[in-house]
Amino acid sequence: MTINVLDIKRLDLNLAVVFIALWQERSVTKAASRLALSQAAASAALARLREACGDPLFVRVRGGMTPTPRAQAMAERLEAGVADLWEVLTQQHAFDPASASRRFSIGMSDDFELALGPHLTKLVQQDATGVSVMFRQTNRHAVEQMLNDREIELAVVSGPIKRAWIAQEQIGESGYACVVDEKAVHVPLPLSLEDYLALPHLLVSFSGRTGIVDTALRALKKERHVYAALTHFSAVPAFLTGTRAVVTLPTHAAAALARMSRLGTCAAPLDLGVYPVHLLWRRDSDGESAIDWMKERIKLAFSAALADAASIGRRRRTRSAGKSH
Repeated sequence: MTINVLDIKRLDLNLAVVFIALWQERSVTKAASRLALSQAAASAALARLREACGDPLFVRVRGGMTPTPRAQAMAERLEAGVADLWEVLTQQHAFDPASASRRFSIGMSDDFELALGPHLTKLVQQDATGVSVMFRQTNRHAVEQMLNDREIELAVVSGPIKRAWIAQEQIGESGYACVVDEKAVHVPLPLSLEDYLALPHLLVSFSGRTGIVDTALRALKKERHVYAALTHFSAVPAFLTGTRAVVTLPTHAAAALARMSRLGTCAAPLDLGVYPVHLLWRRDSDGESAIDWMKERIKLAFSAALADAASIGRRRRTRSAGKSH
């Protein structure tokens, strides 16, 4: 197909980007925010799109905008075309880890940073000594904005994020475990529910108020005494070492903290369930070889973190069995 450059010149290719933002957000206001445009500018761009296509493209409905059949027919080809254009202009060579000099910005909360961060940096350094990894604090509440603003390229969070422009993959599951200083609590592990409730509790929570344990205990018509509340997992050893207390953490974080301290772990004495862990990235970075390479390393690192948690559980069961003989 021969392209008439004069025809292309008359068309503002930025309109394709506006179309994609509208397609993904179904809202002029949200599309404008993502593109760092005023709402008036986004509305004007939509008007030019409608004129160029001879179709309304997006029609107002309750709660947002819905695409017309013409827009639905255009969307896949436009997304693919803009992605190809971006790759051609910005990705001159396939990513070669052995020779690359690149910094990746990855968002995750500090429980994931503790558990998979060391594994990830070791994996990266094995194959790409010129590559560096910058970890940025994020969570389910902040990750969308950070990806949108390109503060981070990838993120690891608990649970999925429902945004059309965010691509995601479940990379595993995690649950919950107790962490104690075994010499300080003076009770055998694993903890019984009675011993668990008799101990003062250290809480690690985004809100600093309540956590999943409190929800589970309310269902049992029981409660615990929280003597201190933290917002960062990394502070747990300083608070718990030498203290008669217990903290309930995601299993991967519990294993990481036990590995680097004298603290012990055991299963929680009540059913707290499991939750999915997702790897997130911007959909417009699909196909970038550097991003694909890092995604695979993150998945390997999380698998290694889960293996750490499983091995600690096996060691605990073995010690318990030995004491019972």
